Amino acid sequence: MAPLPARKRSQLPDSAFAYLDAGGRRRLPIHDAAHVRNALARFNQVIFDDEASRERARTKLLKAAAKHGIVPIGFITGQLSSRGARRLPSGWVTFLLADVEGSTGLVRQLGDGYASFIADLRRFLRLSVRRSGGLEVDAHADEFFAVFKQAPAGLAAALAIQRDMRRQAWPLGAAVRMRIGLHSGRPTLTESGYVGLAVHAVARISGAAHGGQIVMSLATFRNLDGPMPDDVSFIELGQHRLHGLPEAEAIFQVSVPDLPGRFPPLRT
Repeated sequence: MAPLPARKRSQLPDSAFAYLDAGGRRRLPIHDAAHVRNALARFNQVIFDDEASRERARTKLLKAAAKHGIVPIGFITGQLSSRGARRLPSGWVTFLLADVEGSTGLVRQLGDGYASFIADLRRFLRLSVRRSGGLEVDAHADEFFAVFKQAPAGLAAALAIQRDMRRQAWPLGAAVRMRIGLHSGRPTLTESGYVGLAVHAVARISGAAHGGQIVMSLATFRNLDGPMPDDVSFIELGQHRLHGLPEAEAIFQVSVPDLPGRFPPLRT
């Protein structure tokens, strides 16, 4: 298929593209049959802003394919669902939830550039999670939710994120700090993702942390089997009551020499 010239691309309406990312870039052109076929082939290579964006693009592409009569809808559905809930691990898993501390202030500081910042941040987080063997579950606003089959992989991703965050040059010199929570459990996996107390627990644990901090539940701490890097240690922060959870939770802070280690008391 011949490349779409920039001038012709600029003349196409937004409806001629399956996906408009958070930065306003138009991806996966579907204005004719040839480009629909190309979009089908490239769909699973695109990194979307979040699962909701992916589903909207998928639906739009399905409609375009049906319009041009390219392949049966059932075949397309099977091809495009490869990143859905069926790939997420079931059974005992470790969740990682990261979010930006002080995001309201960043919105004021970055203004119209905030959407582009969030898109770049998500790409950065996805790369860190994938390198550690994890999978994205969901991304909403400045929150990023991932899952790992093994607790050590979740810890490795959390450390990589915090270390890389300190090396990033953010727009307008913004100070961006993420708080990260880890929790292990046995949630229920449905077609739309995970449900259960473990999901609520990791959200509460992450929300109790401060920017730059990594905290984990006792369940995750106990599942860190195997040798740990020599420079990783754990600080017991005591038992904490977390909103919506039936029992107090023992929380541990991850400590390494090259990351900040002193934080205010947990927000519980």
